[in-house]
Amino acid sequence: MESNKKQIFGIGDPKANFKVYMGNYPLFIFTNSDDFGLNAPTVLEQWEIYECGKACGNGWRKVFNVYAKLIYALSSPLFIDKKDYKSWQDYRDNKLLQKGSNTALIFSQPKSFSKSNINIIMGKTYSKSVLSGESLTECSQLHWLTDEFAVDEQQGLIICPYFDYRQLSNAKILHLIDIIHRYFTK
Repeated sequence: MESNKKQIFGIGDPKANFKVYMGNYPLFIFTNSDDFGLNAPTVLEQWEIYECGKACGNGWRKVFNVYAKLIYALSSPLFIDKKDYKSWQDYRDNKLLQKGSNTALIFSQPKSFSKSNINIIMGKTYSKSVLSGESLTECSQLHWLTDEFAVDEQQGLIICPYFDYRQLSNAKILHLIDIIHRYFTK
């Protein structure tokens, strides 16, 4: 696959209510990338997570795997009906970041956050650049729960470690799920 000539907005369901923001993007041409370009996430085809991971390396496989583990373990009817999937791997391969998944991975810095969404900024370093940006309103309600996790209930915002097995371990995924349930799925 050729690399993207321009940075795409993100990948996933354009109507997603579960959005994860990260500071880099894969150098991969997605099938539907011309449909949305820089304004909305590019909907993935079923095989593209596998192909992107293969073309772009282990780091991207980890991001997709951790995202799938999170949604699968979250077990919320807003995002997944677990009876439709045998495992988080089955969910990743057949629904994550596809049309109707209600999930998106956003590579562009947000101008604002919608309170009606769950917005996760991946990584403390990236969150500092996003939250200090001129285009984003000050997160005066940002509350650090631990050294690695913060919430802003007013903006539906969570800051958590990067989606990597060491940084966001299974135990930390469970902690993140607890935060989501405690603050955002009342």
